[in-house]
Amino acid sequence: MAAVRDRLVQEAASRGKYAPLYRHLSARAGSRWRTSFAEIQAILGFDLPDSARLYRPWWSNQKKDGGHSHALAWQAAGWKTREVDLDAESLVFVRAEEEPAAPAGTVKGKAFDLDEFWPAIPGGAWPEGFAVSREQIYDEAGRLTGGPEDDTDDALRDVS
Repeated sequence: MAAVRDRLVQEAASRGKYAPLYRHLSARAGSRWRTSFAEIQAILGFDLPDSARLYRPWWSNQKKDGGHSHALAWQAAGWKTREVDLDAESLVFVRAEEEPAAPAGTVKGKAFDLDEFWPAIPGGAWPEGFAVSREQIYDEAGRLTGGPEDDTDDALRDVS
């Protein structure tokens, strides 16, 4: 049953809107591909939707039993997304490996991997000269404030 479903998924990916990306990734050698949104657009022959530039979850890897056609294209080709950087308009595709055995105690026998479903970017260093103190972000009661530029009216904060 699973083999039939996998074949149908691959056939759908090879015929869909994102089929050029599916074919490119299927033919690609190696286990990592760092690329840009512009490179992907060149492969596809059309611009990525605005949501691909605005929402990191657009690039999420989804379960085989559902998902979007763009995610189907890379996953059916055997790849997953990582290190999505919306500011730099870049990401890394990595070869999907067989799911490792789930550790004991996981829900329904599956471990949750946040990176798999919402690929993150490396944080990097703070900007040069950036400094913030605990006193600037917390008030005397330990509540989070808006930071050093917090201009919220004190009357709005007092809800007692």
